[in-house]
Amino acid sequence: EARWQRVKLIQQEIVSRIAEGEVEEEDKVLILKRIHVTYRLKLADQEKRDAVERVLAAHVKFCPVARSLMPSIAITTSVEIEPG
Repeated sequence: EARWQRVKLIQQEIVSRIAEGEVEEEDKVLILKRIHVTYRLKLADQEKRDAVERVLAAHVKFCPVARSLMPSIAITTSVEIEPG
């Protein structure tokens, strides 16, 4: 329950999400190999920064889509936090 409250709090702070994929050719077929997602947040309360970083660091582990794609597709994330 507390974890979902932190996730909801972070969703309110997200300014944008940018997903970039890397494709490689195998046997003349383009295959998606890696996805990197960058979250951009505006965070008015810098005391929440640790919670934000913990949630985003663990989100791939609990994301149904990410778990379905792995290990065929490597998924990484990063976060850019600016004062809100």
